[in-house]
Amino acid sequence: MGIDLPHEPSAGRFYLAGRASSLSAQIVADVRDALFSKKLKPGDLIGTEKDLAARFGVSRIVARDALRTLEALGIAEIKMGKGGGARVARGNPRLFAEALAVQLDLTGVRASEVLDAQRAIECMAAELAAEHATPADHARLHRLLAESEASINDATAYTRLSREFHMAVTEASHNRVLVVQFISLTHVSWPSQNPTLTPAVSQRVLDVHRELAALIEMRDGAGARRLMDDHVKMIRARRVAERDQPDHFHAQPDCC
Repeated sequence: MGIDLPHEPSAGRFYLAGRASSLSAQIVADVRDALFSKKLKPGDLIGTEKDLAARFGVSRIVARDALRTLEALGIAEIKMGKGGGARVARGNPRLFAEALAVQLDLTGVRASEVLDAQRAIECMAAELAAEHATPADHARLHRLLAESEASINDATAYTRLSREFHMAVTEASHNRVLVVQFISLTHVSWPSQNPTLTPAVSQRVLDVHRELAALIEMRDGAGARRLMDDHVKMIRARRVAERDQPDHFHAQPDCC
């Protein structure tokens, strides 16, 4: 039957007759709450459609809708057939980074909002990278620097490699929350084509990236944070001008 979930009145939830969608949402909320309160953990059996219908006193249609919603939210993995049923998913937050980016874009967030959040994330990531980066992380940063230098006259490749460098710094923090947030925000903020990128600008960016990699390798967290802060502020100035003020972005400094 799986893990018992709270659904008595004392738990604050009442399964009264009503719309099927509302009843389904109540089941989803109970499973989610049990997950957050550590009553459920990855791999635990939630149950079958029949189990949930009996446990919560609802129809199998309502239980089926709840299971589909739990699956869509990434909370449950469903196995069909004999011995099947829904289990708590193992979790892969990167799968939802793009979904969050889509929602941010649909909400109409401004480039300035995205870059302000990105600045906070990247500054913290740079500081943590200086504390936690491994030899493999350092090697990855050096490899990306070499590839960037070789692509300095190819704006498309250089733009991609710059994003990969920032991604590598964030991953070197070994903080999965920062990594997922960075992925989501760069879906919105990082251009696939950068028409204003010149070899001279690319060289200045490369110089900053080299200095940042060196600070991370020296374990200088405060220095890495300061440099990343200055770097992302310059990126913000250019991106905001390009996206929010397209007629005036040429007046911005050549930064990134």
